[in-house]
Amino acid sequence: MATMELTPVWSLRPGDRIERKALQETYGGRTQGGIGPSKASPNVLIFSDPIAGEQHGYVDGWMPDGCFHYTGEGQRGDQQMKSGNASILRHQVEGRALRVFQGARGTVTYLGEFEVDADRPYYITDAPETGGGPLRAVIVFRLRPKDIAPAPASMKLAGLGPAPCEEVPVEEQWTEKAFVDPAREPYEMERREAKLVLALRDYLRSQGHSVVRLKLLPEGEAKPILTDLYDKTANLLVEAKGTTERGAVRMALGQLADYRRFLDAPKCAILLPAEPRLDLKRLAAAEAVTLIWPTGTGFHFERAPTTAQASGVEMVVA
Repeated sequence: MATMELTPVWSLRPGDRIERKALQETYGGRTQGGIGPSKASPNVLIFSDPIAGEQHGYVDGWMPDGCFHYTGEGQRGDQQMKSGNASILRHQVEGRALRVFQGARGTVTYLGEFEVDADRPYYITDAPETGGGPLRAVIVFRLRPKDIAPAPASMKLAGLGPAPCEEVPVEEQWTEKAFVDPAREPYEMERREAKLVLALRDYLRSQGHSVVRLKLLPEGEAKPILTDLYDKTANLLVEAKGTTERGAVRMALGQLADYRRFLDAPKCAILLPAEPRLDLKRLAAAEAVTLIWPTGTGFHFERAPTTAQASGVEMVVA
């Protein structure tokens, strides 16, 4: 006579610790990886390890919305809604409970049972590939706790707030990559850009201008975009680059186009470490963007023809 295999009854409580191997032997799932749909029990086991996860561009944790934000699986290329990711999204339809654990190897801690948020179960954002590779699109699930209270916001993005546009001091030299990849070390180019921005800030303030940065949060996004400098007096957006290379100028033009959507018809400028070559000047002029670079006595403003004399900033010519 065949014996029926009984489905194991879930007995772990929030805060309980267990060896992952023992967890798999009892409830199924996988012995490694972040998402383990079980064939032995009606559960999807989810493992979050912030230290190891950041190496793969994953940043998990509690956010001010009361949800645990969990990055899906897939270390290279854009993440897809399949395999483990699909098992999270469809857990209710398939009659599975989401069980979240802190840690991914050895002894793990059971955080509790969760469910995907009914209104917005996930969003797409940017994160680097494993090992600091190129940026790609990743899936971030918004998981609501069922048997525990939400914990205080723990992510490095927790201070974002809901405001679509917020002024921050120029002295706070964050970069967008610091939000996308918090584990990443700053590059020399960024330090060069920061030095340029601070020098221009001091110059503009010496002219009586009010200068800040803007932290912008587009609708539907969880991570901000940050301007390098915004001159409130002149309604001038400035994007800095640490090189006069063509690709950098083209990137700056795209960033300015993104930022200016949030403001009332701002003028735009690119801050460079030196005078760019002629064709790049023509490129900027074609987009009605001013070029700025340092001189021995201040900064030179190479205004586009359509914005001549419009910024209210004194030109200092070498």
